[in-house]
Amino acid sequence: MQKLIARSFPYLLAALTLAPAAQAAVAEEEAEKEWQEVALQLPEAPEPGHLLPFYDSGSQAFALDSKSLSVAADGTVRYTLVATSRSGVKNVSYEALRCQSYERKLYAFGRSDGGWSRSRRALWEPISARDANRQHSVLYSDYFCEGKTVAGKTELILSRMRGSKR
Repeated sequence: MQKLIARSFPYLLAALTLAPAAQAAVAEEEAEKEWQEVALQLPEAPEPGHLLPFYDSGSQAFALDSKSLSVAADGTVRYTLVATSRSGVKNVSYEALRCQSYERKLYAFGRSDGGWSRSRRALWEPISARDANRQHSVLYSDYFCEGKTVAGKTELILSRMRGSKR
């Protein structure tokens, strides 16, 4: 009996060591399966007085409309982004960022009449920190997320953005 236990010990030890990692992987996979994106509700067009500058790439300055920022029930952070080029051209978009998966999604583009045109490619895409325009990475790491979770409620995120300008 002791020989059997002695021979089985390395396998038992390996199984006990791997068990927590396997459980964590299963729990993460189940969380992914269960996640459901909440329905889209487009905000009003941004107003200049509500814009919070947060990043300048050298070629574009980025600001977020404070009135549009929300933490949705699905754990995404939704916001209107205003990108202004050096020549003054503005691009407005309504987007979401998902801390859990380090992804972003473009829902709609702002029109000059204050309305929205829905994006034809509304897909979750990985955030890039390498591009010259790393605005999404800045939002993720400096304001919206702590690890894979949202860094507080809407007011806390806005407070952090108001206190720190890049």
